Amino acid sequence: MIGASFDTPAENKAFRDAQGFEYPLLSDVDRAVGTAYEVTRAADDKYANFPNRVSYLIDPSGNVAHVYEVADVAGHAAEVLATLTTLRG
Repeated sequence: MIGASFDTPAENKAFRDAQGFEYPLLSDVDRAVGTAYEVTRAADDKYANFPNRVSYLIDPSGNVAHVYEVADVAGHAAEVLATLTTLRG
């Protein structure tokens, strides 16, 4: 698991440390990754400085197996685990 945001490396490190995350947070300050994964917002959006909250489940071959538009942060992990259970059959 990795996370990414438009924040600087220093901001991501502070956030990661404060939250106790045990996975890396990547800094996408030029928004190249955000653009490729279609999470940027329109320039006139009130939250244009923040990416849309989206998660991608990527299979071992590197293919996107599922896309999640995350609305329920607390329930998101359970949703991903349910998808994994379904995909494994």
